[in-house]
Order: sequence, then structure tokens, then C-alpha cells
Amino acid sequence: MKKRRSFLMMLLSIFFILSSLAMGAKDVLVVAQGADAKTLDPHMTNDQPSSRVSSQIYDRLVEQDLNMNIVPGLAEKWKQEDDLTTVFYLRKGVKFHNGEELKASDVKFTLDRMKASAQVSHIIGAIDKVVVVDDYTVKVITEKPFGALTSHLAHTATSIMNEKAVKAAGDKYGQQPVGTGPYKFSEWQAGDKIILVANKDYFKGEAPTKTVIFRNVPEGTNRTIGLETGEIDIAYDIEPIDKEMVQKHKKLDYVEEPSLSMSYIGFNTTKKPLNDPKVRQAICYAIDIDSLIDAVYQGGAVEANSPIGPKVFGYNKDAKAYKYDPEKAKAILKEAGYTKPIKIKLWTNDNPVRRDICTIVQDQLKQVGIDVEIETLEWGAYLDGTARGEHDMFILGWVSVTGDADYGLYPLFHSSAKGGAGNRSFYSNEKVDKLLDEGKNSVDPEARKKAYAEVQNIVQEDVPIFTMVYTSQNIAKQKNVKGFHMHPAGHHKVYGTVKE
Repeated sequence: MKKRRSFLMMLLSIFFILSSLAMGAKDVLVVAQGADAKTLDPHMTNDQPSSRVSSQIYDRLVEQDLNMNIVPGLAEKWKQEDDLTTVFYLRKGVKFHNGEELKASDVKFTLDRMKASAQVSHIIGAIDKVVVVDDYTVKVITEKPFGALTSHLAHTATSIMNEKAVKAAGDKYGQQPVGTGPYKFSEWQAGDKIILVANKDYFKGEAPTKTVIFRNVPEGTNRTIGLETGEIDIAYDIEPIDKEMVQKHKKLDYVEEPSLSMSYIGFNTTKKPLNDPKVRQAICYAIDIDSLIDAVYQGGAVEANSPIGPKVFGYNKDAKAYKYDPEKAKAILKEAGYTKPIKIKLWTNDNPVRRDICTIVQDQLKQVGIDVEIETLEWGAYLDGTARGEHDMFILGWVSVTGDADYGLYPLFHSSAKGGAGNRSFYSNEKVDKLLDEGKNSVDPEARKKAYAEVQNIVQEDVPIFTMVYTSQNIAKQKNVKGFHMHPAGHHKVYGTVKE
């Protein structure tokens, strides 16, 4: 194992050195993550690897600070005229990367385009219309009262785009993004790296680091090797197996913090036998979460009892948690009429943590009479396939990016969000739909909490998804990298990060 690691270190060192020649060490920040972006068009995807890159390129009307407070973004201020109308006042003189000035018409174009997107329309589904008052004033009018409006407008999918640039690029816009953010898109070598350069005209001031390279390094061990050789400055999502090594390394910092993320196993509720809630419940009882936390997460996660965690508004601490009980799992299957082994496919992408979870789950389900075949897909194909409902079971994560139960629950369980919008279990429950609509369309915090508490009780009984754990987030970086902070939602911004 040590010989193999040394050989890998040598190969990767050569690779990173060759690929970074002629770049000024202090002016170039290399960030490694476990998957390539799918697209840099915020309306065409809602995955984390893409958001982590696009959040450097774009700004939003409002932003969330590191404590999840709503703060001014492209809108320097806003006011609520009535229960349905919010007026946003734009900063003047903000330039897009193509030199065009930000206007209210770009905001209207962006939000109208977003509402037409199958992937992300649910995030601003409450918006009825966007009205341009003048070049720097825009009204956002909701169909019904919507308590989480500004939280949703801080989502990366609401990144403001330039109408002219989008129309000029057409279908190629996802590879030619134009925003107002601190970094401009420069180059994308698919499967390898995305290069961004500092926007000299950024309204908050030019970024101190002139070039940022996002590297696609799927294997966690390879990310830590890149850190050791010094050719990676920041690595996202350190694998549990490498955690101790990074913590002990003299030249590296390891940072782990609570997040808004959870990890779940989803069930295609339209396919037999997973269309039977009893089978889904049996699977939940058959999985030993403590073993996953110890063996896979190395303590970097806690057991979940709901699809949303304690940091999210509306969390129900009393929702049902499934405790490991294989005998109960067998009894439920027998009661449901399943006396012979069940065969099910479990999809995952090429992520070491998820692969390890799948292997353990495969073994544990076999103990109760469920034969699981693991199928590994490339990230893009995985997202497309689960959006189309081609899977049986799958493993994914969800981040309640807005810190509000509406975002943590509506996309995963509302029947209108089936497929790529988030509801990849294709779950449909009229009562859940009604409660989710009530929570969305209220500005009364207590009424919203009550509706969301009931939703959590129902879905924990129906289990269209089995939320296993709330995961911590982590990064490792070179000690000379300063000014970098993780965002609770996971789409960390590198603006202000420097190498000393």
C-alpha cells in the first residue's frame, strides 16, 4: 500500500508540476474537488460541483453571509411593499464580464428564464411576475405570501445573468458563462480543470488572487497527495481515511464544520417492490447507521431523523428515526408478503464515500433477504438517469442551501418537483403537497413550523428517501493559504483568499 501511494505521489507530482508551469505561485490558487462541473449555466443544473464554480462567476440580488444572514448583493437595499411585493434597488455601475452594465431588465430576464427551467424553477416557483420599474429598480411579486423569498433569492441558481450574453451564446452558454462576480470564466478542459481569472471591474474590488483553477480530482486520496506535493492549495471533501494524515501534516490545515447537508438513500417509488412503503421501511431498519458513521465517515457525521437538520428553520426533533433492527426488517418483509429474496439495483456515482456506503449497505441488506447489485455511473449520467427515473435505489446528498425547510423539503417531496428538480424518488402524496404549499405560502413562522413538522412525520413514515446522516463539511489547505472560509451551504467563495 505504501509503495503504491509513493508511486501515485510521484506520478501526480509530475502531472501537477507540468500542468502548472509558467503560473505565478502566489497569483494562482488551485482548488480540487471530487467532480467536474456539469454546466456553468445556473438554470441547467443544481449540483454542488457546478455551484462551487459558478458561485465565483456570478452574484445574486441578495447573499447569505457565513451565519446565513441575508445581506445586500447586487441589490443594495430592498423593501416589502405588501405581502406579495418586494422592491429591489440595484447598485449602479455594476459591470458584467462582457462590459455591459447591470440593469433591471437583466434581473427580469434571469428570473423569467429560471421560472422556465425544469431543473431549478421550483426554487422561485412562488414568484408570479417580475416588473421593471426603471433601470435600477425591480419589483418581485409573488402569487401568494412567501416567507422564504429572500432566502431563495440568495440561492446560487438565482445568479444574475446578462440577457445579451445568454442570447448570443445560445446552447453553448453553459460553457461560456458571463456574470458580474469576482472571477471571469477563462477556460474549461472538460474532465480536468476550469480556469477563472480575476474581474478587474468587480464592484467590491479586484480579487487579490488573479487566477483560480478548479481541478477535477475524483479520488480523495489523489486530492490529499496533491496537497502533500504542494500542487493543490485547497482540497474540498477530504476522505475520512485521509483525515488523520492531513491533521498531522506540518504544512497543512484541516478544517471541519457542521453543514446544511445530509446524505440519503432514495427509492424509486414507482417501481416494484419499492413502490411498497413496507419494503422501504424494512430497508431502513436493516441499515446500521452507526457502522456507517464509524467505518465510512470516521465520526464526521451524526444520525439523522429527518430530511432537514437542526440548523434548518422548521426542523422537527421528534420526527421518526429508524434504529437498526434486522429482525424487525425481516418481519416487515414477511408481513408484506416477501418471503423470497428481493433483487434491487443500487446506483451510485464514482465517489469513494458513497461506494463504501453502498458496499456496507449491500452486505447488511443481504442479511434480511434483499440482494443488491451496485451500479456505478459517471456523475453527469448519474444525474440524468435518476432525473429520468431509470434507477431502483440511489444514493445522494441534499443541502438545505437556504437554511429554510421550504428548500429542504419541497424539492424532495412535492409532486411538482419530480425528476431533476429534486424529487428523484418520484414520490407523490396529496397531503404532503398541501402542507408544503401551506408552509411556502405563509409569512407566519409558527404556522410554517407546524406544517413542516407534519411533513417530516409523514415522510419519515412513508420513507421515499431514507435520510441516513447529517454530514459535516471539511476542507484541507496549505498553511500559507489565508482568508478562506467555508460556507454552511457548501458553495464556498474564494474571493479574498490569498497565498502568503
